[in-house]
Amino acid sequence: MNDRAPSHPTPLDLNDRASLKQVIDYNDVPSLPRVWEITAQRFPEAIALWDPHGEPVIQLSFAELLEKIRQFAAGLQTLGVAPVTEGDPPRIALIADNSPRWFVADQGIMAAGGADVVRSASADPDELLYILQNSGSSGLVVENLKTLKKLRARTESEFPFNPEQIRWVILLSDEDPPADESLKILNYTQLMAAGVDRSVELAQYSPETLGTLLYTSGTTGRPKGVRLSHANLMHQLSTIGAVLQPQPGDRILSILPTWHSFGRTADYFFLSQGATGIYTNIRYIKNDLKEYKPQYMTGVPRLWESIYEGVQKRFREQPEGKQKLVNFFLGMSAQYISARRIAQGLVPTLETPSSGQKAIATLKSIALAPLHAIGERLVYKQVRQATGGQLTAVLSGGGSLAMHLEDFFEIVGLDVIVGYGLTETAPVLTGRRTWGNLRGSAGKPLPATELQIVDPETRQALPTGERGLVLARGPQVMAGYYNNPEATQKAIDSQGWFDTGDLGLLTPNYDLVLTGRAKDTIVLTNGENIEPQPIEDACIRSPFIDQVMLVGQDEKQLGALVVPNLEVLQKWATQQGMAVNPDAMPPVDIEAKAVQKLFRDELTREVKNRPGYRLDDRIATFRLILEPFSIENGLLTQTLKTKRPVVRERYREAIVSMFQG
Repeated sequence: MNDRAPSHPTPLDLNDRASLKQVIDYNDVPSLPRVWEITAQRFPEAIALWDPHGEPVIQLSFAELLEKIRQFAAGLQTLGVAPVTEGDPPRIALIADNSPRWFVADQGIMAAGGADVVRSASADPDELLYILQNSGSSGLVVENLKTLKKLRARTESEFPFNPEQIRWVILLSDEDPPADESLKILNYTQLMAAGVDRSVELAQYSPETLGTLLYTSGTTGRPKGVRLSHANLMHQLSTIGAVLQPQPGDRILSILPTWHSFGRTADYFFLSQGATGIYTNIRYIKNDLKEYKPQYMTGVPRLWESIYEGVQKRFREQPEGKQKLVNFFLGMSAQYISARRIAQGLVPTLETPSSGQKAIATLKSIALAPLHAIGERLVYKQVRQATGGQLTAVLSGGGSLAMHLEDFFEIVGLDVIVGYGLTETAPVLTGRRTWGNLRGSAGKPLPATELQIVDPETRQALPTGERGLVLARGPQVMAGYYNNPEATQKAIDSQGWFDTGDLGLLTPNYDLVLTGRAKDTIVLTNGENIEPQPIEDACIRSPFIDQVMLVGQDEKQLGALVVPNLEVLQKWATQQGMAVNPDAMPPVDIEAKAVQKLFRDELTREVKNRPGYRLDDRIATFRLILEPFSIENGLLTQTLKTKRPVVRERYREAIVSMFQG
């Protein structure tokens, strides 16, 4: 790469400087466990973690949280875990899901002198065993006895459970551990009792010491162990305040996997500021929003899509006259926010709106403001009340946010702060600011973070506004992949630039606009490159479409696998006088000509209505499939991203037939 190629660090403007002054400064703190000493001193009685759905319900103050972290760490040290002076700390696998005990174990491992290797207890056993083997973990902390039995049952797998490698096991449950002469097994209470009267020798980490190994969920191949140091993690705590300024006592509804990079870093940051983390899940989230009235919530695009779909369902259940009224106000407000964005210069285009364009947009927004205000009183306020009515902002990451969701949440008065990053970047690289929330963008880089857009083939830097491969450099970028120098060299060049694998461009104001994944690009036989995500985002605007994945590599035109919304389809079929059997699966004949025409029309309309539509974007053929993409059936990653190669293989025959038909 050209040594003089321009890069784009964010200028730390006055707004960023002011924001960073409003949050607790951790710039001089060398390692993560030290953070909880500071929070315990500042907010000893404030609630840090709250699990209202646990049995029993758990509430931990910051002082209690620190005490339990130290006790867990002391218990581990009785098992031989100790800080090291050179090389990597001992790796300890933490195979469990969201709970206060997960957090205690996570930070207890680090405080004792270890680096944890984290993964969900629901992950595939062979994947977990591979991670145990690859990481060289010498200890194992698991959610419960069921998780341990799942691992030990795989003795005939490619990566069997190896008791010679694992010296001891801790259950995060209070189940009676099985007697085992070959392996020391303790439950949570037993470990904590071992550490209760022992003063812990807190690890004195350097910033570059390995803190955690996070294995990428990925959509293809074996997962790779991402080496994140304490410096990587502490950079996030020191700079996310440029994007968000939570106040002590703010309530954070936590639904993302705490072992995953996005959910984990969000929890670290909010707790570091004295906020209260409240655990929820899909089953309880609707009631928890109303019950606990959070100020913040983190999630992935699929979560916001499900909330949007829930609101739309409520609208559709209203009498026809009220539906028309709601749609009228939504239409007027859509024009209002569009004009307001232009007036404020917040449009993701390369050319800043002229003064004349801003003046016209200002007049239009003034004219539409009264109608928007009526919609606010009659409709939008009620939508916000369903979220508890106190949300300052919702944080979205882990994928692009479709524009119809951006529009909807802005209309109803909920600030969506979109961030961007990867597991390899701890994870946040960019984030939108509340004072410059450029919809359609991934925001500006965090302080001390550089971005560069390069030609994917030549790796030469491209001018501002040209689309290319996104490279990143900064204190949050991993040191490399664990025991995988070849993959590390491929991902990070000699100048420290990390290849994100994403395509995008930078606006003149340094906002990053993502346009797709380099490896997801579909190349048609005419040589046209198609980025599937924006087209898929447009398709799911249709109430009849629940999920969609584009296909068509090396074909003349695009095709799509479509998961229909059967509830909406059944209602439509009833209105059309078609045969409907609510007890059958599917309740409607999806091969019927009327149904096929309906979906063809829906796909055509939504794609054509997408900004920047080209003829090659047209979906020429499709197949309706009844099994939704999910984590359980292996078609979604843990962060709800579609595993495209897996889906293509699962439906290989259907894809072949749709292009032959």
